[in-house]
Amino acid sequence: MNRTQACALGLRSVMPLLVGVAPFGVIYGVVALQSGIPPLAAMAMSSIVFAGSAQFLLAQLVGAGAPLLLTAGAVGLVNLRHALYSASVAPLLAKLPRRWKILLAYLLTDEAYAAAIPHLLDDAAQPRSPHAHWILFGSGFGLWAGWQVATLAGVLIGAQLPSDLGLDFALPLTFIAIVVPMIDSRALLAAAVAAGAVAVVLAALPYKIGLFIAALAGLIVGAAMTRKAA
Repeated sequence: MNRTQACALGLRSVMPLLVGVAPFGVIYGVVALQSGIPPLAAMAMSSIVFAGSAQFLLAQLVGAGAPLLLTAGAVGLVNLRHALYSASVAPLLAKLPRRWKILLAYLLTDEAYAAAIPHLLDDAAQPRSPHAHWILFGSGFGLWAGWQVATLAGVLIGAQLPSDLGLDFALPLTFIAIVVPMIDSRALLAAAVAAGAVAVVLAALPYKIGLFIAALAGLIVGAAMTRKAA
């Protein structure tokens, strides 16, 4: 397998996931405008942050007038899971130049990782190809391009809708659709229940602080359950 074939493999692997990602991106574009974020800023968020769940949270916090420090902390917390993906692929990328590592770190998202990882390691957890980084690049770039197009469509649609339409309901519905299929262990179930309960109890707190605390509660409960199981 050469570089072109590896890149094409990554691109093909992520294509089916774009069916679910595209509506998510469109909804984000609409919600961002409904939160008072200018169209260019909404597009810039998709290009710079490039993390759907974090972008939704960021849009909500901006709309609520949350302080910058709280917003940055909440977004960083939501994206902590990417550190696990990075740790998983780091041995495969250890010998790459720094420029490649920076690029792949930027493109490494939930869907890109899920699409690429089956093609990176064999049953013995050994690298399948010396061009593994091109597989990651193909899946990551395919997702990035699709996300930008979906966000643009959402921004264009959102610009035509009334500013008081109120599409906040789309955010929890979207997260439910994403999170529920991922709950496949007691630790994840406990983390989800704890985070949900804390979020409901603290819903009245200003600047969505309750979401930040709920995320921390979910992480703590999930970690405790995992440690107990081990």
